[in-house]
Amino acid sequence: MPSTVSEPRTEVRTGPPPPRAAPRTRAERHERPLLLCIAALAALLFLWGLDHSAYHAFYASAVRSMTDSPAAFLYGSFDPAGSITLDKLPGFLWPQALSALVFGFHPWALVLPQAVEGVACVLLLHLVVRRWAGVAAGLAAAGFLTLTPVTVGVGRSVVEDAPFVLLLLLAAEATQRATARARPRTLLLAGFWVGAAFQCKMLEAWAVLPALAVTYLVAAPAPWRRRVGHLALAGAVTAAVSLSWMLVATLTPAGSRPYLDGTTDNSAFGMVVGYNFLTRFHALGIDAAGTGSIVTGRPAHPGGAPVSMGDSVWKMFSPGLATQTGWLYPLAALGLVGGLVALWRRRVPRTDRLLAGHVLWGVWLATFFVVFSFGSVTGHTYYMGVVAVALSALAGAGLVQGWRAVRAGGRAAWLLPAVIAVNVAWCAALTLCYPRFFGWSAPAAGVLCLAGLALTGVRRGRAVTAGTAVALAAVLLIPAVWSASALSPRYNQPGGFGRVGPNSIRTGDALSALTPARHRLLAYLTAHRDGARYLAAVPSWTVAAPYVIAADAPVLPVGGFTGRVRFPTPRGLSRLVDSGRLRFVLLRRSDLMDRPGAGRAQAGALARWTVVHCAPVPPAAYGGDGRRYLLYRCGPGSGA
Repeated sequence: MPSTVSEPRTEVRTGPPPPRAAPRTRAERHERPLLLCIAALAALLFLWGLDHSAYHAFYASAVRSMTDSPAAFLYGSFDPAGSITLDKLPGFLWPQALSALVFGFHPWALVLPQAVEGVACVLLLHLVVRRWAGVAAGLAAAGFLTLTPVTVGVGRSVVEDAPFVLLLLLAAEATQRATARARPRTLLLAGFWVGAAFQCKMLEAWAVLPALAVTYLVAAPAPWRRRVGHLALAGAVTAAVSLSWMLVATLTPAGSRPYLDGTTDNSAFGMVVGYNFLTRFHALGIDAAGTGSIVTGRPAHPGGAPVSMGDSVWKMFSPGLATQTGWLYPLAALGLVGGLVALWRRRVPRTDRLLAGHVLWGVWLATFFVVFSFGSVTGHTYYMGVVAVALSALAGAGLVQGWRAVRAGGRAAWLLPAVIAVNVAWCAALTLCYPRFFGWSAPAAGVLCLAGLALTGVRRGRAVTAGTAVALAAVLLIPAVWSASALSPRYNQPGGFGRVGPNSIRTGDALSALTPARHRLLAYLTAHRDGARYLAAVPSWTVAAPYVIAADAPVLPVGGFTGRVRFPTPRGLSRLVDSGRLRFVLLRRSDLMDRPGAGRAQAGALARWTVVHCAPVPPAAYGGDGRRYLLYRCGPGSGA
């Protein structure tokens, strides 16, 4: 008798079996541990000796003041009373001010955000290059960036470039995603990041726009009219975010915000366009007169005299800049030129991912290379941080392209060994410009290079791999030595100007500590303040900095960063005295002598007004000696 229970049916699947996942390469299997090691190395280089950080007196004064009130934070006030701003937009100091609020106002608390931003740059560059050229190229680019001295210096400094480079990398990452699928919303995000970078370094942020725009215009899979429309929308977002601070400062009544440093007319336009942009291109005959800028010639170096490295393309190859940034020029050239030649031979379509990456990094590098070649950077090597990013990306791609050619054999197999040999020779030539600075590294790199090339010439699998690795170690030896030298306070000081190596610049403590004489003067001014807003008007920011950093004292600095700003004017000083907001003025004896010089006219005018309208305070009363500085009391009871 047949069973009434039906047996289960067996479904027969038709069609091809699902594809198996491609086996992971050795680089993919080891990617996370290697990336973790690179990030740990970067963190070590950035954070070592953090407890020995020093204050950058100008920026540290502003950070101390910015922690006092939301208004000072927003405008980037130099002094606690909010009388005058920095000579640039304050966005790059916002993370440092937040860190000081969380951890307290210490030198290391100001450097810590820079170190975190530096590690983030390394990780983000890996991500962007990985998507473009593969895992190995991404890891190589991250390692190259970590071992570039300017990266180490920027991660240990308090200058603008750590957050600036991070924001531009975020813009590149968003542009990369937007280009892959023609996503306008993601492109708008890229515009936002560029606008945020504008708050750090102003118009320099817009130098990245050609790279981002050309990449999207060339490679996005959409009709050209739609691509242009998307770029127009992203440009509007960039402009809106970029100009937001300037708009707020312009719409705020002048009496309700600090005076904008670097200007003759207290205008955001004069600060951003005139003082911080046009004056940088004096070599091209550009004059900032008429923009509201107080500087129409070569900007002054913070240490005093201007520093010139020449203004031409050759400046980028000079030892002063190349030892901080340009160790990998030959490898980066291989990545850019070799990659474009390979793509041209393959006749790749417009939307090819590799083409988009070469366009992005090639235009990025070319734009900043030209801008810095003819724009005065006054010896500030930390400007080159944004160049190091493109060099590292292209060098990583060039290394992988050359390695594949070596493995494949044929005519192109010689290209990578030849470029590595040239790169080692270039590194040796650079470091030999400083023969007393780890001079052994040049011959050691040469020996390693010869050994690597000999192994590569064996033409056997493991020998070729080992030879290439040894030759690459020869390339990285010298820049690694320079970068590692930052672990010694002799060659880099956390909180300084970002230069690593024998020409590093120490900030010192002279402008951040109160000497006994300063203590006595501060005690006298505090005891006789009589409810005034300011303890005293002082002749420069360098005189004001110790009182702001050490005591958060509301002193009024005269003349701004350069000493040339007509703030306060004699009339403005008179109004402060008449309203009771100011009782004391500290003068330099030299300002009473009417000697010509930068900033002397402003200081001399205030000194003459003070001598006429105020009474000198006996130096014995405040513990001074009267040799360099004289204190005057103004207003009721002065006896003048």
